[in-house]
Order: sequence, then structure tokens, then C-alpha cells
Amino acid sequence: MAKTYYTEDHEWLSVEGDFATVGITNYAQEQLGDLVFVELPEVGRGVSKGEETVVVESVKAASDVYAPIDGEVTEVNEALSGEPALVNSAAEGDGWLFKMKLADPSQLEGLMDKAAYDSHTA
Repeated sequence: MAKTYYTEDHEWLSVEGDFATVGITNYAQEQLGDLVFVELPEVGRGVSKGEETVVVESVKAASDVYAPIDGEVTEVNEALSGEPALVNSAAEGDGWLFKMKLADPSQLEGLMDKAAYDSHTA
């Protein structure tokens, strides 16, 4: 079963085995407002924890989304090209940004669970 982690930069990742699905939290999309564009990474790209991986643009501002841990991008959410607002309607579901293969699962230990994240954003 997948386990979900959260970062202080408002990314979530749902981990199953050596793979994770990554997106921004509902809190983050609320802060951004209506998304009008999402620039996704290339499949096969290696990313390091904290590295700018995705750019999301809303009616208010452009914002970077960072890699939550080290790994390699294995898939991107192509649906966002035509419908970036999917992130607004389902940030922690169908509005996911990319999937990755984990390089160092021990990095998950530094991330928050849902309760810790909720308290971080309170």
C-alpha cells in the first residue's frame, strides 16, 4: 500500500516500493489560485532533492515545484498540458505532476506525515 509524505515546500509524494507519484498539496494550489500553465520535466531526467523540477503558473504568479528526494523522472502527467486546472480540482489526486524512481529511500525519513504537515500549515 502506498504511503504519503509531505515537504515543507508543499509537495506531496505517494510512495509505493521504489516509485513515487509527486504533486503539490491542496494548501499550495489554494495559495496559488487558478493554474493556467504547468511546465513538466522530461522523462528520464535525474533530479536531486530540492532541485526545481516543475514550474506552475497561476493567474497570480509563477512558482517552482522542487524534487522532494533524489531520483529519476519516469512519467509526467500529460493531461496537465491541456488542462492545468486539474491541479486545482484534484491537487492530491488526478492533478499529480510526475512520477519518479527513488534513488535513496532513506531520504523519506526527513519528510512529514499528514498530521505534521497539517500542523505546519495551520
